[in-house]
Amino acid sequence: MATKNKSRYLIYLLLGIIAILIGFAVVRAKSKPKGEEIEVEKVKRRTLRETVSASGKIFPEKEVKISSDVSGEIVELYVEEGDSVKAGQILAKIDPESYESAVEGSEASLNNMRSNLAMQRSAIENSKAQKEQIQAQLTNANRVHERNKQLLKDGVISTQDFEASESNVEQLQANLRSAEASYRSAVKAAEGAEFSVKSSEAQLKEIKTSLSRTTIAAPTAGVISKLNVEQGERVVGTIQMAGTEMMRLANFNSMEVQVEVSENDILRVSLGDTCDIEVDAYLDDKFKGVVTEIANSAANTGTGQVVLTSDQVTNFVVKIRIIQESYEKLLATTGNIPFRPGMSATVDIYTKTSSNVLSVPIASVTTRDDKEEDEDASTGSGNGEGEDEEEAEKKKEDDEEIKEVVFVFEADTARMTEVKTGIQDNEFIEILEGLKEGEEVVSAPYSAISRDIEAGDPLRKKDKKKEEEKKKE
Repeated sequence: MATKNKSRYLIYLLLGIIAILIGFAVVRAKSKPKGEEIEVEKVKRRTLRETVSASGKIFPEKEVKISSDVSGEIVELYVEEGDSVKAGQILAKIDPESYESAVEGSEASLNNMRSNLAMQRSAIENSKAQKEQIQAQLTNANRVHERNKQLLKDGVISTQDFEASESNVEQLQANLRSAEASYRSAVKAAEGAEFSVKSSEAQLKEIKTSLSRTTIAAPTAGVISKLNVEQGERVVGTIQMAGTEMMRLANFNSMEVQVEVSENDILRVSLGDTCDIEVDAYLDDKFKGVVTEIANSAANTGTGQVVLTSDQVTNFVVKIRIIQESYEKLLATTGNIPFRPGMSATVDIYTKTSSNVLSVPIASVTTRDDKEEDEDASTGSGNGEGEDEEEAEKKKEDDEEIKEVVFVFEADTARMTEVKTGIQDNEFIEILEGLKEGEEVVSAPYSAISRDIEAGDPLRKKDKKKEEEKKKE
């Protein structure tokens, strides 16, 4: 009897424990918070600056490539890389010996041509004098012949004497024509000699110019940023071919960043846009810049061939001048130009600025399809109107509309609101329509905003204080 009572007691005890556990589970389930755990952000007015970010390299804004116009051996090199030079300062000399010999030969040839010209001019004078002499003789012969005509009529002279005077006139006329021809020939010969002299003078001038170009002078003031040759090397001149680049002369007082901007962003960039510049060598500093040049052609179209495929990224080169006032402290600290050609830099180009505009975190804005129109299209495809499945599907796709929406946290539930957005920066996006200042919108987690949350879903705010306490523990 005692054993039966003991067994019954154990059964009642076990049933009681089970009932307590069930009650505890029910109470715990009721007290458990409902809905997706989210973070919220209030709709506030902010100043937004739309940016285009790009990376590139630093270069001198003005850099001159120096090459020799003449070929030869470098016999003197007066500079080293990094030297500062003034405009007109001699940088190097090419062996002038062959050009000096050419000048001497050309001068001798010119003197010969000038001597020939003097002889031709003397021949002109001789021909002119001979022509004038024959002209005087002919004039006198004509007067004698005219008198002989009258004397012949009077019977004073014979016919033979008359014919002799006539023959003398004709001979002198022939001599005059010959003298005139000789004079014209002498004039033409003198003109040819003058042309020869001018040609020799031009040749001498060209050779002297080549001789002067054996001395390489700085075209402008600056710093030797690159030196490609050594004394004793031979260089090829640029008169007839590409030539040898000897060195580069740069103005380090004016530096620029050259970056490549994608075709999707280039239309937003304008001349005069301000920029923030970060140089990898100066991680703790930010510098200011301004856009000075925007390429009209893509960077990958300079090969001379037209590329019509879209397998390459299309970028455009943008040049940004670094404002000197923004690195005055570095100049004062280092005493030298802080930037060197080839340094890596990242720029943020500010393309638009909007002040005092409603904005929310970028992560709060997502997209949703217009499902109501899709449902109407699906209903219409099966109501006997003659549309087959393919036409209904096509109509469904055409009617589908993508909307930008945010989820407003209201009474512990999600209210989906369609919005119209404007410009954005790295954190916030402008709201043109759809929200009011002070409303709370869901800002995290992004996975829930983009996929999980729907209109009317229960939500609960994340307790940031508990999280901070747990982190401290």
